[in-house]
Amino acid sequence: MEIINLLKGIEWRRQKMPLFAFLLLCLNLVIAPAVYAASSGALERRHAYALGILGLLTFGLVIYLFVVVFQPERF
Repeated sequence: MEIINLLKGIEWRRQKMPLFAFLLLCLNLVIAPAVYAASSGALERRHAYALGILGLLTFGLVIYLFVVVFQPERF
């Protein structure tokens, strides 16, 4: 019962960054094997994971900049 009360006390609205980081790493578990398979063994597995994270971060930055350019009043 204490665990449930502890989870209710966490404010998810203020702490979005840990949730986004967790989701990014989970999404990378799907993308990295595809990158590794597409490289035909030319890359090491850790390099495939690094490229997956780099691709996700780049895509996120593109989306963020797109929103900032077309909706500047929000920022």
